[in-house]
Amino acid sequence: MIAYVTVGADDIARAKRFYAAFLPALEYRVEEGPEGLSYTLPAQPGQSVALPDFYVKPTFDGGPATAGNGAMIAFEAGSQKLVRDLHAAALAAGGFDEGQPGFRDSYGPHFYVGYLRDPQGNKIALFSSNSDEPGRDE
Repeated sequence: MIAYVTVGADDIARAKRFYAAFLPALEYRVEEGPEGLSYTLPAQPGQSVALPDFYVKPTFDGGPATAGNGAMIAFEAGSQKLVRDLHAAALAAGGFDEGQPGFRDSYGPHFYVGYLRDPQGNKIALFSSNSDEPGRDE
């Protein structure tokens, strides 16, 4: 089980604008402190494991933050419409398009995904795999 994911950011205010455009809609709560941003999901009744936290922080060593080559963080949305809406909101909040929302031939028929880069260059995926919605071949 993944406990948390951390990305570095040189400009916390800019990162906050970007992540505030979509993480609250996915039920993440944010706390801001001198160490940066901490996003957490609320615990659900009867939940036996903690859901992973997401942190946006200045680098520990004080050097410039860099995006990982090949690294990507994916956040699940409940519907294809939500993927489209959040992708657009994240772009308007300073993100960069890395792939418009839609189906991809190399994934399952219900995997609907949009790709972004945050202001620091970290790759973010917003996806839905809701089998109650039309799939790629339907």
